[in-house]
Amino acid sequence: MKRIVTSESVNIGHPDKTCDTIADAFLDEALRQDPLSQMAVECAIKNDKLFIYGEATTKAKIDYAAIARGVLKDIGYENEFKIVSEISEQSPDINQAVVKEELCANDQGMVYGYATAETEEFMPLPIMLAHKLVKKYDEFRRGTSDYFADAKSQVSVIYDGKKPQKLATILMSVSHSEKLSQEDIKSTIMKEVISPVLKKYSHFVSKNTKIIINPSGKFTIWGSFGDSGCVGRKIVVDTYGGVGRVGGGCFSSKNATKVDRSGAYYARYVAKNVVAHGFADECEIQVAYAIGLSNPVSIYIECFGTNHKPMREIEKYVSNNFSFRPNDIIRELDLLKPIYKQTACYGHFGRPEFPWEKIKP
Repeated sequence: MKRIVTSESVNIGHPDKTCDTIADAFLDEALRQDPLSQMAVECAIKNDKLFIYGEATTKAKIDYAAIARGVLKDIGYENEFKIVSEISEQSPDINQAVVKEELCANDQGMVYGYATAETEEFMPLPIMLAHKLVKKYDEFRRGTSDYFADAKSQVSVIYDGKKPQKLATILMSVSHSEKLSQEDIKSTIMKEVISPVLKKYSHFVSKNTKIIINPSGKFTIWGSFGDSGCVGRKIVVDTYGGVGRVGGGCFSSKNATKVDRSGAYYARYVAKNVVAHGFADECEIQVAYAIGLSNPVSIYIECFGTNHKPMREIEKYVSNNFSFRPNDIIRELDLLKPIYKQTACYGHFGRPEFPWEKIKP
């Protein structure tokens, strides 16, 4: 049966991604000074105003405004921002439930991890291509003053059953200078961004593949001056592009005791290992936690009929080799280090630099 799967990605100048990046920059600075920091400091942006808010229990001395302004400048904003902050310590009710002799889950909730054998990254093809397009765009635009940091990609792939067959549509919208014509933009983005990325995936390109660039016709007002943004609004972009399911919470701003983040990272790690070791071609793992408890309340493994071993054997492999307790997750994946700002754009999964992407012997 043929079907089309579509995924999108957004660049760092998209207001939601800008906020994710700033929030994870706060987290990294806290962990740099105090690895045991409990952080959930978020932000929202509109026009020339940035609102910073949330909870922080840390020994670190953090200049939130300076960090935020540094990120905004790096993105390409030239204007000054008015910054308003509202930050308190983590609720003592939550803290006493989490920080015990053994670290416990910071909240209730379910998380998902997913992996598929269809790409070398063990990720769905549409989301991997979408991320690579915006990443290539960002590399390109940093070398020119005519293109700005706000951009989106969207990739539609035709599948026959479980296997990707052809690219149906590649869509890119990029912010740009007033002086550029639509013809200039289309030829430049095709030459500098789309063609280099598709070179590796040429066997998926056909004469029927549509390439659409800036269909709105004009994208000169970008970032926070064209849209508002806040942390955690791009959960599908951050994970599997709508193929694997997602849990109830976002990632950015949260330290590793927040199982919304660490639990999802670990579930991806386990699902990827199931597929990488040949137990199945596709694997999704759901894990549910309760605040104040170290053991998950449930773990469910689904291989969608692609398993090459009996499910009981896969379940035994997981239970014998992996622990979903927050303490064990943090220890195995080394999650107290300041590694989070780099996760905020181009997806949290499918990138070999992150510890949850390694294959466990």
